[in-house]
Amino acid sequence: MTTIQSTGARDMSAARSRRQIESADQRLWRWLTFSPALAVMLALSVLPLAGLFLTSFQNIAWVDGQPVRSWAGFAHYRALFDDALLGAALWNTVIFAFGAVAGQMVLGFALAVLCSKVTRGRVLYRAIFILPILIPGIVIGAIWKLMLNYDFGLANTVLATVGITPHDWLGSAETALLSVIMVDIWHWTPFCFLLFLAGLESLPQDVFEAAKIDGARPWQELLHITLPLMVPTIVVTFAFRLILAFKVFDEVYLLTSGGPGTATEVISFTLYQRFFTEDKAGYGSAMSVAVIFLVCLLLVVALSARRRSEGAS
Repeated sequence: MTTIQSTGARDMSAARSRRQIESADQRLWRWLTFSPALAVMLALSVLPLAGLFLTSFQNIAWVDGQPVRSWAGFAHYRALFDDALLGAALWNTVIFAFGAVAGQMVLGFALAVLCSKVTRGRVLYRAIFILPILIPGIVIGAIWKLMLNYDFGLANTVLATVGITPHDWLGSAETALLSVIMVDIWHWTPFCFLLFLAGLESLPQDVFEAAKIDGARPWQELLHITLPLMVPTIVVTFAFRLILAFKVFDEVYLLTSGGPGTATEVISFTLYQRFFTEDKAGYGSAMSVAVIFLVCLLLVVALSARRRSEGAS
């Protein structure tokens, strides 16, 4: 009996050793196959970020077509706090991001709920709803600049037919940012619609069947079943769109160019001006680092909110 036990122990030990060797070989093989992709990722992301961070501490002047660098220390970062244009851009970006994303979330969720109830023509409705997201940004800028034109735009033409005075939607400080927000809502609502529709179609149907048997009304199903089950999808969609909204550039550049005044000045457009219009590479790099830091904070908050929502569900 003792001999059998010792033989069994030796076999188990040998099998454990073989598994450890195989596991080490597998880890080594995974690292060898992953290392080229890791090297490319470092070359394309980490190194440029390191160069941007280093440039934020320097002044760059051009002499005979060659860059001349001088050390500036933390001067660029201190100047961020005295930049009135940056303050206006940050405030406008916050208003734009939360206003646009809130509209996209509400409309996208409503369209997804309605489309999930449709049994015939669902593919056609989906194609119509996602059409705006397929249009290039430059085309969207041209379309809406024509529609909101003061002299012959469709918006003012409709107002004139009902006896309302035409309004300069993009040239007025009161409505310029609101107009850009509406364009962004029209452009990106299909993205939220697709994510919400995918989330709705993945929900367990037995819960809804049980609710119908219990006599629950449609609005009760929406409030007490659909919304709680959709919380993880809602959180992820909101976080993703909020981060992208903080980086908005093309719509502002094409529609208003930051005007009138600073009414539609946003962070990305301010960075563009500092880098390419004013040729302040060092200060623009410091501003870029600050923006990256803010976006990372948003990402951390979003991930923590997602974990809490998943834990609660």
